[in-house]
Amino acid sequence: MIANSAAAQPAAPLALLRRLEWRVRHAVENVLSGEYRSAFRGRGMEFDQVVRYEFGDDVRDIDWNVTARLGEPYRKKFVEEREVTVLVVLEDTPSLQFGSGAVSKREALLELAGLVMLLGAVNRDRVGFLRVTPDGHLLREPVRGRGPILHAAANLLGAPPPVLESVSRTTSRAPYSEFPWKLIARALPRHSVLIWLGDFPARPAPDGWAVIQRRYQTMGFRVDDPWDRALPAGEAFAAYDPLAGRLVTIENSAAERAAHATWRRRREDAWAALFPDTRARLAVGADENRLDALVRFFHARMGAARR
Repeated sequence: MIANSAAAQPAAPLALLRRLEWRVRHAVENVLSGEYRSAFRGRGMEFDQVVRYEFGDDVRDIDWNVTARLGEPYRKKFVEEREVTVLVVLEDTPSLQFGSGAVSKREALLELAGLVMLLGAVNRDRVGFLRVTPDGHLLREPVRGRGPILHAAANLLGAPPPVLESVSRTTSRAPYSEFPWKLIARALPRHSVLIWLGDFPARPAPDGWAVIQRRYQTMGFRVDDPWDRALPAGEAFAAYDPLAGRLVTIENSAAERAAHATWRRRREDAWAALFPDTRARLAVGADENRLDALVRFFHARMGAARR
């Protein structure tokens, strides 16, 4: 089935964000305890100087040229940047309007985007967004401060969904060239965090993606409808396909289930090719708690950083 336009567009975005904000603050103060910032920074810090290596220092920071020249181990010392710059990139496609349950994938993904932007606001980061639709794109360059970030997030959450007539102009095979990659490079300093939210159908990686990944910390967030993960068992039923623009009948045949399994495998392979590090991609069920999923995501990244 498909969510109608009123359902796919959250009502009163500012009210929704304020309801989410206290949950985010509680998570940052009592659950994440600094792990959000550490997980985002990773090793993306500015070089300061070379110092003598001491027991317990990270061996990955050893400067082998200086060590060889001086005859004893020295390591690179880094200084944390004062703030993190986060850009939320929402690929707002008609396929996100599908929903077999209480919420569509678009509603759940927008809430996830709002949570990420609120996390940045609570942690005093600079946060912006880029929304890409079949009809173009809208960039809000990163800003700092609770008020400006809250306003930017409300603009994103309040944006109307793409009309389904856009399907004729964009499908799961839409070229990545429609993404304003050069605009992103101009808007973000190096080592910024780029979080790409979308449906991520099976398709090749975009040209220049390797450069984007070297320049920024890239992460991919996706929302899965329960039907994405498994076709419902039972008798035949009809559902509206927003990409095909028509009703389709699911007969629960062996051929349909085999085709679904093939679709899932191809989609997962493409997803992993875009984000090879499992700690850089997050897939959340539309029926799952989005904040809990984010907390688990940051715990996993922090655990990896400690190792």
